[in-house]
Amino acid sequence: MKKFFTIIAALMCAVAMDAANPYDNPDTLVVSRDGTGEFRTIDDAVEVCRAFMDYHKVIYVKKGVYKEKLIIPSWLTNIEICGEDAENTIITYDDHANIRIPGTDRKMGTFRTYTVKVEGNDITFKNITIENNAARLGQAVALHTEGDRLVFINCRFLGNQDTIYTGVGGTRLYFKNCYIEGTTDFIFGPSTAWFDGCTIYSKINSYVTAASTPADIAYGYVFNNCRLTAAPAADKVHLGRPWRPYAHTLFMNCELGGHIVPRGWHNWGKTSNEQTARYMEYNNRGEGAGTAQRAPWSRQLTKKEAAKITIAEVFKSDSSWIPAE
Repeated sequence: MKKFFTIIAALMCAVAMDAANPYDNPDTLVVSRDGTGEFRTIDDAVEVCRAFMDYHKVIYVKKGVYKEKLIIPSWLTNIEICGEDAENTIITYDDHANIRIPGTDRKMGTFRTYTVKVEGNDITFKNITIENNAARLGQAVALHTEGDRLVFINCRFLGNQDTIYTGVGGTRLYFKNCYIEGTTDFIFGPSTAWFDGCTIYSKINSYVTAASTPADIAYGYVFNNCRLTAAPAADKVHLGRPWRPYAHTLFMNCELGGHIVPRGWHNWGKTSNEQTARYMEYNNRGEGAGTAQRAPWSRQLTKKEAAKITIAEVFKSDSSWIPAE
């Protein structure tokens, strides 16, 4: 009996300590590598945040290089991670797909290589760099997303192959004024994502996107008012190829550099993809925007069609899972 009461007392104490968590409030947490903040790592600041917060919590990250493999877990919501300066506030790691898992004969594989993995909903990143600086030895993800309603403003995403993986179909992501660079398929996955005013930089001749949009999801990747640029040696870059048959990608009102090949799109070596992939363009400009030689299975939208494609339309919720009365 005495042992029972000891356990109960310990549990009550733990509950009391959790309730008295000094960080359970909307105050800003400060992270700094030099020790002038409350925390020296971003992960430490994330760890003190309460699950399923109903208030907005800012984690302010001072300039510095943070070598962390950071996970924002599924039970965290309403967090904003804000860097002091996008160029000089850097989260970095260097895993790649061909690293062997210690004690096994297995390799890490693409989906474990992330620098930052966002599982929670309603998470915002501002003014920060997320980088995978692994050598070019295989796929190496910088940002891996699984949550819904994720926002990235004035961020930089640096890597080579597979820089950004948007990992769950039907989740909604918004990128505003971001810089994204990579080599092959460096924006890929099944999520619905709107890229607004972003700069997309191809480092080699390859493919910008590899969407895997599910067949029952209306929109995959929408690039609006973006600028596609490239390294001097890159002069044969495709806008995208379908990782899965129903890939959806649209470039509208964008500036396409001369590195974009006249055909624009690639079928990933499968002619069957030409019957299902949803590849579209509208009102683009620049040396790479010519439509005369575009892949005949891609589409140029009309002004009327393009006018219907708004953020509200793209991000609307699917209610088909609700039973009819």
